[in-house]
Amino acid sequence: MPLSYTDYYEVLGVPRDADQDAIRRAYRKLAREYHPDLNSDSDAEERFKELGEAYEVLSDADKRERYDRLGARWRETEREAPEESFDDFFAHQRFGDSHVEFGEDLFEALFGARADRADGSLRGRDREALLDLSLEDALSGGRRRLTLDGREVNVNFPAGVRDGQLIRLAGQGGVGRGGGPPGDLFLRVALKPHPHFRRRGDDDLDVDLPITPSEAALGTTVTVKTPTGTARVRVPAGSSSGRRLRLRGRGLPQRGGGSGDLHAIVKIVVPKELSDRERELYEQLAESPSLDPREA
Repeated sequence: MPLSYTDYYEVLGVPRDADQDAIRRAYRKLAREYHPDLNSDSDAEERFKELGEAYEVLSDADKRERYDRLGARWRETEREAPEESFDDFFAHQRFGDSHVEFGEDLFEALFGARADRADGSLRGRDREALLDLSLEDALSGGRRRLTLDGREVNVNFPAGVRDGQLIRLAGQGGVGRGGGPPGDLFLRVALKPHPHFRRRGDDDLDVDLPITPSEAALGTTVTVKTPTGTARVRVPAGSSSGRRLRLRGRGLPQRGGGSGDLHAIVKIVVPKELSDRERELYEQLAESPSLDPREA
C-alpha cells in the first residue's frame, strides 16, 4: 500500500528553498490563525496539528534533509522518537483577563536551549507563549498569577509594555533532564482590540469623534475620550468626516519616555428622525446649498 505524502512546504505556504526565518514566520502566522481557541471552523484543530507537524519537520535540519530526499518514506530513517509529542508543546489555558497560549520551541534554535552540558545533563526547553493584555493593562502595568503545568507563576509587566514585547521568566520553561537546569519561559505580549481606541503604529491611537452636522459646519469644542480619561478638543468650522484632530502626548507610552499622540477622527452623525422644525430647516439648507460635495 503506498504511503501517504503531505507536502509540508505547501502546508506552510513557503517555497522549497525557504530559509528558517521564512518558515518560522509562516508557521507563527498560520498557527495563530488556526488555533482552536481563536478559530471556530470545524477543521481548525486538524489544520493546526498539520501546521505543527510541518513545522516540526522543516525547522529541524536533519528531518528536513531526509524529507526532501526521501519524500513519503522519510520517517523510516528516523533514528529515535521525539522526546515530546507535538500536543505537549501546545497545552493552553485561560487565566481570567489574560490568555496564555503555549507555542513552539522557537528559542531552541536562537539560544541553544537544548545543548548538552559537560556533565551529560540536558537543559530544559525554552518555551514561548502569548500573553493577551488589555490596553488599560499596557498603560498601567500590573501583575498576573498564572497556573502553568500545575505550578503558580507570578508575572510582572511594566507600564508601557508594547505589543510584541517579550517578557522573560527565568527557569519557568521545560524541566531539565539528568539534573540539568530548567529552561526559560518567554511571554510575548499581544494587546487585545479595544472597544474605543485603535492602535496606529506603536505609540499613537485613533478614536472616533462623533459630532452633529451643525457642529461640523460652525465649529465647536467637545469632549473626547482618552486612554486615561477625557480631554477637550476644538473642532474647526467646516470640518468633514475623516478629519484628524491630534492631541499630543495622549497616546501610548514610548520607549525612552514620553507618549505618542491620540488622533480624534471626526465622524459626522445625522439624526435618524427629524422634528418638523428640523426638517424645515434642513429643507431650507437644501434649497440654497453653499457647497456641492460631489463637485468639490
